[in-house]
Amino acid sequence: MTTAEAWIERLGLRAHPEGGYFRETYRSQLTLGADQLPPRYAGPRPVATSILFLLRHGEPSALHRLASDELWHFHAGDPIRVHVLDERGAYETLHLGIGPGLELQGVVAAGRWFGAEVETPGGYALVGCTVAPGFDFADFELAGRDQLVERWPQHAELIGRLTRDEGVA
Repeated sequence: MTTAEAWIERLGLRAHPEGGYFRETYRSQLTLGADQLPPRYAGPRPVATSILFLLRHGEPSALHRLASDELWHFHAGDPIRVHVLDERGAYETLHLGIGPGLELQGVVAAGRWFGAEVETPGGYALVGCTVAPGFDFADFELAGRDQLVERWPQHAELIGRLTRDEGVA
């Protein structure tokens, strides 16, 4: 059985600002110009990018949002739950893994707040994340706990669990 630490070392993963560990594995050489993209993009972006991403139980991916859609692909480990809040505060979840009631992949639409966690004590999940148009840290925003709780108090427990104080909503 492979451990989270073995995957981190084998794949050369490093800490991600949202939590977990990652390594970029693909960045398209084809670029979309700023004039080809919606105004939410400050400049050109690659057509797509992809990373390997690993989360361990008790170390969630903090709520954040991107300017682009993100497709999640389950690779190994324990089931992972991706929590998603849309612009109205409606909640949905992607439950990824192998087994009954689990999906191998799912999509988080652009502009939605989302974070993820491994629910199995002592467990981990290795996933791939593909972003189109491609990822740029200029398009990445960590959530602010107080701002999101004020906006959606019905999700206060989830927001508290999946945010850090330094985020800005």
